[in-house]
Order: sequence, then C-alpha cells, then structure tokens
Amino acid sequence: MSLAKVYTRAQQGIVAPMVTVEVHLSAGLPAFQLVGLPEAAVRESKERVRSALLNLGFNFPMSRITVNLAPADLPKEGGRYDLAIAIGILAASQQVPADLLEQWEFIGELSLSGDLRNVKGLLPVAIGCQRAQRKLCLPRQSVREASLVKPLQLAAADNLLQVCQLLSGQLPLYEVPIEDTRASKVLNRLDIADVKGQFKAKRALEIAACGGHHLLMTGSPGSGKSMLAARLASLLPPLSGEECIESAAVYSVAGLDTTQVCNGVRPFRSPHHTASAVSLVGGGSYPQPGEISLAHNGVLFLDEVVEFSRAVLEVLREPLEAGYIHISRAAQKLTFPARFQLIAAMNPCPCGYALESSGRCRCTPDQIRRYQSKLSGPLLDRIDLHIQVNPIPPAEFLKAPAPTTEENSQQIAARVSRSVAIQLARQQCRNAYLSSELLYRHCVLSSSLQDLLASAATKMQLSARACTRILKVSRSIADLEASEVIERKHLLEALSYRQMRAASAAY
Repeated sequence: MSLAKVYTRAQQGIVAPMVTVEVHLSAGLPAFQLVGLPEAAVRESKERVRSALLNLGFNFPMSRITVNLAPADLPKEGGRYDLAIAIGILAASQQVPADLLEQWEFIGELSLSGDLRNVKGLLPVAIGCQRAQRKLCLPRQSVREASLVKPLQLAAADNLLQVCQLLSGQLPLYEVPIEDTRASKVLNRLDIADVKGQFKAKRALEIAACGGHHLLMTGSPGSGKSMLAARLASLLPPLSGEECIESAAVYSVAGLDTTQVCNGVRPFRSPHHTASAVSLVGGGSYPQPGEISLAHNGVLFLDEVVEFSRAVLEVLREPLEAGYIHISRAAQKLTFPARFQLIAAMNPCPCGYALESSGRCRCTPDQIRRYQSKLSGPLLDRIDLHIQVNPIPPAEFLKAPAPTTEENSQQIAARVSRSVAIQLARQQCRNAYLSSELLYRHCVLSSSLQDLLASAATKMQLSARACTRILKVSRSIADLEASEVIERKHLLEALSYRQMRAASAAY
C-alpha cells in the first residue's frame, strides 16, 4: 500500500484532540512535504525521522512523500508527531505490517538514533486514547504518568525498533508496577509542631484545611506566617484518584514533573511577588497553565501579598469564585482548571510593627491605610478567614517545648481527614465549594442564630458573600466536632475570623 493512516494527538490546553497522520507515497522526484498547519518544530521532524529510519537500518523511500496532519485547521506544535510520522512512512512503504494501526495511537519524539524521547502533555493524551478505546504506544519515561488512566492498555518502547516489533506481534503490552507511596510522601513533610505557640493561627489553619477555605494572615515580621503556611500541606488529605488525574494533567501540559502529584501529594505553589498577571493565570502564544492552575486541588501561597501588583491580585477574583480560568487569544480560547486554596500573608503596615505594643512602629495612620488598601475590598470579601498572627515573646520561644504541648501534623491531619470524609459523604464536596442549593440544605441555622448572624452582619458591615462564607466556615467547624447541626459556638468562632479586618479598618 502507498497510503497509511496513523493516529496520534495534539495538545490544546489540557485536552488532546486526535490527529490523523496520513502518509502517501507517489511517483516523482524524491521530496518530503509536510502539511496540516505545522509550526517550526513539527516541520523539522522530517530530518529527525529520516535520520532515525536510516540509523536503524530501514529504507527511506526515494519517492515523493506527502504527510498530512488532519484536521488541517488545528495548529500543530512540538516533536510529539515524530513517532506517528515514522510509523506512517514504514507502513506506507510496506516495511511494517499495517493491520494493527487502527487499534493504536502513537506519540513520542525521535532522536537521530531512533530513540524515543518524552513529550509534555502525555496524561491528556492517555485520557483521550482511553475514551477512543484504543491502545497507546509511548516512550517508556512517560508510562508511569499514563498509567493513572484506567483501564488503558499501554506499550512502552525505548526506540522505534521496539515499536516495529509491537506491530509485528513481538512486543507484549507493558504491565505497569504500581506501588503505593502516598503515605510515606505525606509523612515526610514539614511538621506543624515546629511552630511554637500560635494556637489560634493553628486552629484557623486546621479549619482551612478541613473545608478548603481561603486564609489571610496578618502579623509582624518573624511571627511565623510563612512557617504556618508551609505546613498547611501536611494537614491536607491526599488527592483522590480523580483529583490526581486532574492535577497531573495540568503538570503534564506545563512540562513539569508529575511524580509528587501522581503519589497523591497536593500541589503547593508559592510564586514570588514579582510574578506577572500572565504567569499567575496562564497565557502565551500557545496558552500554558499559570500558577493558579498548577495549584489546582492544592494550595496557592502568596507571601507578602501586598507587594504583588494590584493588577496582578485582581485577576484572582474570578478564579476564586468559579474554580477555572478562561484564556482568550485571537487564535484559540482555552479553559484551565483553577480550584485552589488561597493562603496569603502580609504585614500590617510598611514597617511591619503596627500590631505590636513596643512602640517601634513609626507609620502614620494614612500610611497604614494606604498600605492595607492594596488589597481591594472585593478580593478580601472572597477570603473566608482573616487572622492576626502575634509574635512569640523571646522567653517563650527559647524554652524547650514539652512533649505534649504541641500537636503534630499527623494528629491534626487525622481530624481533618475525618471531617473531610463527613463532607464528602454528605454533599460530595468540601464545604468551601458548596453551591447555593447545598448551602441552604446543609448550613441551616436556628431562628436565634439567624438573628445573631444578621445583627453581626449589620454591625460589621458584611456583604451577602461574606455571610455565605461565614456559614461555610461554621459548617467546617461543626464537622471537626462531628456535629450534625451548626451550634452557637460554631457560628461565633466563624464570626471571630472576620473581626480582624473590621479592626484594621479603624486605622
């Protein structure tokens, strides 16, 4: 046969649309024509494929070769099509059997020697291949990542020669050994027992971990804000199977290592305050995921949050509510997932000592007001918990901790896991993601508590959104105590995490 069809997949955001590689050999002067909207790296595949075939002892057809990457209007980029093009040429020139091509999809970049190299975005490819009910042939380095998709038959190859053996029936399907390393990965993290004192801050961190709530910490330099935030990951439950695939898909598309995510470790992203809006939300000529998408199902920590550009912070508004981000460009419009937990830390004033009674602060009320106003009201309204982190006195800090004084991360994480299990059994999501319908079903208040919340909302000038978030936090506090109803103490504690912002507005 002089015509062969091979299936592979492109990359478009976190999805992988199918691409049919059609290879036709015809009479005429030797030429190699590649069509189908390829960019530079795809056009260069001609030389990689030619060298790989010759170095492995195959005959490169001395005829006119036309390779069409369909659909023609889909932009193609990268070296991911090399393997499919090489197989198409071998099948069209009858050097390998073409009987099994309909059952397989091929992806991988070729070296000049014919070895297979990894390409980014393998997990979306595996998902698309499984939905199309085909088998997937891929580089051996990517097999761990693709094995997250069940049930999917994989063939891992080191070079083009092994792929040809596969089509000849000589290479068996790859059985992926899966070892459960989630527990060890979680236990090796930083421990919250390293933070001395700060019991209220630790309590707020536990509530945030339980319900997936956003948290803002305000305190003097050196009070432990960054230490607390870094240890939040040790309190969170491992990723579920579906969450693992979602987060690993984003990491795969970004070309980052997916090992930790595949082991169930929740992402923890901490961009520097000089980060641009595009690096935070994603973008580019071929749009790539930003920090908020890389933190999907995990934590986005913004240290010194007021040092970020205000324009950069304002782009977080919609993702905080919606859980995804739309990126629109002239050529294409993509959607990336962005359901992350925001943890922010800031100083109370430019010098950082406004909350201390030592008198070190020399900032005027107007300077403090301007400094704090860098966080807009709409953004603050979307943050569930606002806490003040006070510095630890030197005498207390220098004392050796008693063995029973500080709870460790394992003890708190056990309580968090139990409360998360209650939430998932009751409403199939964590409390921070309750819809309006589920909110009024599972966050019911008695008439006296309704009056209490209404009175507090009036005095503290809380918006309807803030009241909704107070209800969700109250539900999380109740779940930590395994209480079926929200009691007065739960609501009062939730309200206490809003008083700090009301106090700071007095400057």
